[in-house]
Amino acid sequence: MENLTQILSFVLGMYGNMGQLKYLYFTLAMLFYISVIFSNTILIVIIYMDRNLHEPMYLFLCNLFVNEIYGSTSMLPCLMVQILSETHEISAYNCFIQIFNIHTYVAIEFGTLTIMAYDRYICICKPLHYNVIVTKRIVQKVILVIWTVSFIEVGVLLSFTINLKRCGTVINKVFCAHHLVVELSCSSDRTVSLIHDFVFGLIFTVAAPVSYIAFTYVKILAVCSKASKETKMKAFDTCTPHFISLISFVFACFYSLITQRFDMFSVPYPLCVFLSMYVVIIQPLQNPLMYGLKLSKIRHACKNVLTLKTLQLYIFMRV
Repeated sequence: MENLTQILSFVLGMYGNMGQLKYLYFTLAMLFYISVIFSNTILIVIIYMDRNLHEPMYLFLCNLFVNEIYGSTSMLPCLMVQILSETHEISAYNCFIQIFNIHTYVAIEFGTLTIMAYDRYICICKPLHYNVIVTKRIVQKVILVIWTVSFIEVGVLLSFTINLKRCGTVINKVFCAHHLVVELSCSSDRTVSLIHDFVFGLIFTVAAPVSYIAFTYVKILAVCSKASKETKMKAFDTCTPHFISLISFVFACFYSLITQRFDMFSVPYPLCVFLSMYVVIIQPLQNPLMYGLKLSKIRHACKNVLTLKTLQLYIFMRV
């Protein structure tokens, strides 16, 4: 009997026959990717250059922007290759690398959003203790812990999946999804991988952070209900981008979790493809735009940098 563990590649079955439209889709994907890299890199550079932004809150934002680039890079280059491919095959090695990158991106995103919620909670509810509890050194250590724990956790998750015997090769998705790869297994011990996927994917990565963030917002609302109008406006300005980012990301993750486990035949095909890519296209574009436009310090820093560069260019041209 053929050794079923020798499957060396998978077929991403959701691409279908795109005909000449594949060049349009390739161009759109490339433009999205360039936009993500450009918008997030600009804000990272601005935060790095402006010493007024070397504060805990903006260090967390910088980490968020780095993660957006990481998440988009984990999927969009592969997407562009697959759009132009005739067979839509992806090697097992590259498939598991993509799963690792996507899962760590999601874990780091939720970890960062959770610690940002804690930052806002301390700032608004315990302002006198903020500079003692939240320092740049502590922030740097927390960011390092978030990345390290995410990498270790996903590594453990994949260690169960890689060694499973596989009976099929078709993944009904435009990217490699962990649950669907496990579903292709005919191994009797795949239950361990499914349980770990449920515990890590739903409880540890999504439910726990969302529950804690909801708790912080309840506390913030309780304090704001008794605070002055100025305090309410400050809390609204700083919490709105975070809240929108969280809601958007939770929606994208829950949609991905549901569609991997249930047939979504009622959802139109183009919409299904778009929503499956939402987490690495809209989210990485939405965050830099929201924080760049909503937070006054970042907005003013952008204006200062643009004004300085324009002045330097004018002087150079005059000389």
